[in-house]
Amino acid sequence: MQGYVKTATRASRPFVLLLALVVIALALAPLWASRNTLQDLFFILTMLSLAQFWNLLAGYGGLVSIGQQAFVGLGAYAMFGAVILLGIGPIQAILLGGIAALALAIPTAFFAFRLQGAYFAVGTWVVAEVVRLCVSMWQAVGGGSGTSLPRDARDGLIGLDQIMALFSVRGAEARDIILYWLALCVTVATVLGLYAFLRTRSGLALSAVRDNIAAARSVGVRAEGMRWRVFLIAAFGTGIIGALIFLQNGRISPDAAFSVTDWTAFVFFIVIIGGIGTIEGPIIGVLVLFALQSAFAQFGAWYLVMLGLLAIGVTLFAPKGLWGLISARTGLSLFPVRRRLILSDPSEDKP
Repeated sequence: MQGYVKTATRASRPFVLLLALVVIALALAPLWASRNTLQDLFFILTMLSLAQFWNLLAGYGGLVSIGQQAFVGLGAYAMFGAVILLGIGPIQAILLGGIAALALAIPTAFFAFRLQGAYFAVGTWVVAEVVRLCVSMWQAVGGGSGTSLPRDARDGLIGLDQIMALFSVRGAEARDIILYWLALCVTVATVLGLYAFLRTRSGLALSAVRDNIAAARSVGVRAEGMRWRVFLIAAFGTGIIGALIFLQNGRISPDAAFSVTDWTAFVFFIVIIGGIGTIEGPIIGVLVLFALQSAFAQFGAWYLVMLGLLAIGVTLFAPKGLWGLISARTGLSLFPVRRRLILSDPSEDKP
């Protein structure tokens, strides 16, 4: 008997075509969607990207961080600082937001990786609060009250005039189209990059570290190196998304940029509801969050209570999330990363 390792499933192959069609339809959204719809899609895409990076940390790496708002906020403030103080274009400054978050992640990792379990989670939150307090004293970008992007910087986005002429829209709508396309590119790159990484030997090693770090070390996996890698990747990506979100907002303040509710609690909800440790889970989770926000956000605090109760209920009755429930009943795997050994008889290949 001979054997080979296989990851693709029957459902995953036609799903590739469906996914390509969805991406094309989303890319053409400025042709068929209103401005409000584009802003809603921007929210869905950016929150999905944040959730996928946190899922990489917690779901695949076993690093449950509750301080990811530090990288969102610092990435956004780095972008604002580069635009206001250095005169760099906003789109180019988005990359600096990722670099700033990466720079913060290095000392954070030195500190946090000495902690385990709940102490690691609390440690990352402490770092986020320290960064928020430091940024609130940065008077050049508004201090504690925050600031807005200069109008000439927002009007100077690359390709703005071309989009205005192509779609016959005003400057504000053209900005929304450009930033929506950037969000779509970031989300597609995040999902496909994560999927490609998890299919490699490094992805398999990461899962081994999550399941049993001692056993992973015993078979030669460099556990600390893997933890460092995913922590830095998640910080860099989160910083870029934070810069993109606040470029779209046009205004920033420490409370908004480092909001635990917006950038950590909602991300928790998306991943837990959808299914932690799966790529499909956050996709379902972000759609559930958007639907609930659209329907019940006007209820204020009761809306947040309802989200919490729903998360608790899913945790109790479907601990693997909604996608875990669907997958268990149907056997579907749209982004398969699990390796299966297929045995075959060489004699079957003979004519």
